[in-house]
Amino acid sequence: MSITSPIIHKTRTQVVVEVLREKILSGHIRAGEPLRQSALADELNVSRIPIREALVQLEAEGLVKFEAHKGATATELSVEQVTELFELRALIETELLAKAIVNMQDEDIDKAERILAQLEFAFKQEQSVSRWSELNRQFHTSLYQAANRPYALDMVQGLKTNCDRYIRLQFLLAGGIAQAEKEHRELLNYCKQKNVEAAVNLLRQHILLAAESIRKLVKPQ
Repeated sequence: MSITSPIIHKTRTQVVVEVLREKILSGHIRAGEPLRQSALADELNVSRIPIREALVQLEAEGLVKFEAHKGATATELSVEQVTELFELRALIETELLAKAIVNMQDEDIDKAERILAQLEFAFKQEQSVSRWSELNRQFHTSLYQAANRPYALDMVQGLKTNCDRYIRLQFLLAGGIAQAEKEHRELLNYCKQKNVEAAVNLLRQHILLAAESIRKLVKPQ
C-alpha cells in the first residue's frame, strides 16, 4: 500500500504572503514601489482582508514597510541594512556551525550533500533563479541543525529572509555563483573532516565577502 503525503491546506492569507514575497524578492515589485491593497486584491482575486494581513506579515519579515499618508511599500535596498544583516549572520551562523560539526552524523552530511547537488544543478538552469536562494538557505540550515539550538536557528531563518533579495543580487549581478559553488564544497568538506576552525573561518569569509560584493551593487542605487 502506498503512503501518500498529507494535504496541506493554506489560508488565503498564506497564499497571498507567498505570492507577494516572491514578487518582492524577485524584483517584480520594485523596492519603494507602493503596494495598493485594492489593486492587489483585484489582481489576486481576494478581498482586502488577506491582503492587509499578508502585508503585516511581510512587514515583520522586513520586506514591506508602512508609512503615514503613503501606505505600504516594498522596502528599499540599503547598504546599512546589508552590513548589519550579514554581520549578524556571521556572528550567529559561525557559532551554530562550530556547535553542529562536533555532533554531525553521516545522515547530516548526506542530507547537506543532496541539497548542495540540487543547488549546483539549479545554478545551471536559468529558469530556476527563484530556487537558488531557497536551496542556498536549505544547504546552510542543514549544516547547522546538529547544533540543537532551535531558537538561534529561527533567528537565522529570519535573517536569511531579509537577506534573500540581496543574495539574489549577488548571484545574478556580482558573479557570486562560481564563488558560492567553490566555497560551499569546501565548507562541506571541512564539515566531513570535523575541522571546526577551518569551517568557521571559511563560513565567516563566505558571509562577509558576500556582503562586500552586495554593497558595491547597492551603493550606486
